[in-house]
Amino acid sequence: MVHAYILIQTEVGKAAAVAQTISGIAGVTKAEDVTGPYDVIVRAEAGSVDELGRLVVARVQSVDGITRTLTCPVVNL
Repeated sequence: MVHAYILIQTEVGKAAAVAQTISGIAGVTKAEDVTGPYDVIVRAEAGSVDELGRLVVARVQSVDGITRTLTCPVVNL
């Protein structure tokens, strides 16, 4: 299982709606509004790196109001 944090920037005033929409996507375990350079941080999981990529590109990035994402896969050192 691959876990990742997805850092999301949204259009002004859209963070809450984006977090709520994303929280309903399969593979997303948590979506929270935050302050700082990013507006929403998402914790996601997938069976492989390829599945994670499809989740981000096909499902997360298609949510209305998102302007930019940064995906940070979790590593176990």
